[in-house]
Amino acid sequence: MKKAIHILCLAAAVMLTACGARNAAGANDAEASSATDSIATVIPKYAQGFHVKNSGDITLLDINDPENREAEKFHFALTDKDFIGEIPQGYKRINIPIESAICMTSLQLSNFLKLDIPEKVVGITSTRHLHNEKMNRQIKEGTTHKIGIEGNFDNEVIIAIDPDVIFVSPFKRGGYDAIRNVDIPLLPHLGYKELSPLGQAEWIKVVGLLTGNTAKANEIFSDIERRYLALKAMVDTVGVRPTVFSGEMRGGNWYAVGGKSFLAQLFRDAGGDYFLKDNTESGGITLDYETVYANASEADYWRIVNSFDGDFSYDALKKIDNRYTDFKAWKNKGVIYCNMNEVPFYERMPVEPEVVLADFIHVFHPDILPDHQPAYYHLLKK
Repeated sequence: MKKAIHILCLAAAVMLTACGARNAAGANDAEASSATDSIATVIPKYAQGFHVKNSGDITLLDINDPENREAEKFHFALTDKDFIGEIPQGYKRINIPIESAICMTSLQLSNFLKLDIPEKVVGITSTRHLHNEKMNRQIKEGTTHKIGIEGNFDNEVIIAIDPDVIFVSPFKRGGYDAIRNVDIPLLPHLGYKELSPLGQAEWIKVVGLLTGNTAKANEIFSDIERRYLALKAMVDTVGVRPTVFSGEMRGGNWYAVGGKSFLAQLFRDAGGDYFLKDNTESGGITLDYETVYANASEADYWRIVNSFDGDFSYDALKKIDNRYTDFKAWKNKGVIYCNMNEVPFYERMPVEPEVVLADFIHVFHPDILPDHQPAYYHLLKK
């Protein structure tokens, strides 16, 4: 019986991944967009960084750092533009639905793209790895503007755009003090701080709430969650869990993420063991080569994300640093690779954790997803 159930789950998950990997809303978009939007239905299940409470004509949005409950908290009162009542003390008013926004990061932008409302994004910082056709067209036509880079924003452009909201990452060194006086609400988007892939993706509900697309955001996330959990269930009981490490040497340091990060969770959910699984940090960490080698020299796989001009290969890795050839993952061709020049990594990956999960399962346990076509990560062959 258990075997039959497993086979059914496998078939369902493979079908869902194949049919819906590129659009989390799928065929339900039309139904979701016609559904009644109710801000009272925003209930986070995995995200730990936001909470929503409906209080009559006001919806209270509370935002906190998922990694540090003692850090600064942010409070917003969402109302109709015609609301004339009192705003609770300590809350900043934002009229919804917002019609325009500035996104400081690709993670923030990914929510708007998944909701298919790129026209509401009127300003962004960088276009270096921007693949989305609509956004690139908006930039070319001048309906979306470049506002400078973090720490060196163009306040004149921001004031001229006059967005309803500016999404920020307040715990990064973004130089936001320079734009605090432009009298535009700065709303923290802390999806990057979430400790789980589903928690990060669930921030689409915040953007749905603000833009009047709550029902659509809920439907999209439910579809993401359903596929993710179906895939995860397929490897929950695997007998062999390969070890994987991540990162590269840059400027004499090896940059990786901690054992409590959402990436480490992704590896676990894909049936693998992260080489720093006992580490208690959730953000990025800096290591020396010796520490990485001591912990990962015999690891089965090595995850790399970069922007490489040309064909990335094992020889390219060797030329970058000859010490890479000492790792088992290099010797046995176990590099899991994503080139941001070729795939829309940051602008889509945050809201497609189920697709990333399928990519990793396909590598770690190819017999479980033998027909999966990699979307972001593939096993480097040459």
